[in-house]
Amino acid sequence: MRSLWRSFGAAATAVPREIVAIGISMWVIGTSYGAAAHGIGLAWWQIVLMACVVLAGSSEFVMVAVVAGGGLPVVGALTGLLMNIRNVSYGLSAGRFFRRDRTLFAAAHLVNDETAVYSAPHRDPATARSAFLICGVAVALCWPLGALTGALVGQVIGSPEALGLDAAFPALLVALALPAVRDRDTRWAAIFGATIALATAGFVAAGIPVVLALLGIPLGLLVTSRRAVPAREKATS
Repeated sequence: MRSLWRSFGAAATAVPREIVAIGISMWVIGTSYGAAAHGIGLAWWQIVLMACVVLAGSSEFVMVAVVAGGGLPVVGALTGLLMNIRNVSYGLSAGRFFRRDRTLFAAAHLVNDETAVYSAPHRDPATARSAFLICGVAVALCWPLGALTGALVGQVIGSPEALGLDAAFPALLVALALPAVRDRDTRWAAIFGATIALATAGFVAAGIPVVLALLGIPLGLLVTSRRAVPAREKATS
């Protein structure tokens, strides 16, 4: 565990502006979640506890949406679990720079969209680990804090969607992911993944297009591998 905190300490000496933006965005979206959860009758401590234990954003929103629509809480929980299948791929990506010891379990709780996107561009394991941890701690603090804020002012915020809060964080993720798209392999995977997600968005349940977008990875690899073969043939001729 001490090695985990040493890596975090090295990253925390100079907090990048992106981390500040992520933290603020998480607080804003967490406020939206807290207000919505308050609207279905959850107590403030239940809202904050779910934010800390699940720490997945979309899963909490799905849980609230299902219950608000008259569904059973267990159905909401299972739907949220299905949405978070994408975290398996995030874990495979993050696993390349974490040690195989007890710290792995603590780091696993911080695997999410934000930490995966923020650490992905770093090739050096130590740098990637530091980026992952500083981002993960920012999310772990700001998301529950936002949930608490939303729970306390839930009577005031009647319709968070009307404020455009749901669009703020996706825009931030796009901005963070743009540097990674400079890599050719990543660019093709992103193009295919975005196309699949957009094409299926109106025909499957919410959250499923994100999972289907993972098919863009093998398709992107297929395109880049085919283009690499003629390039090698030209080089040897």
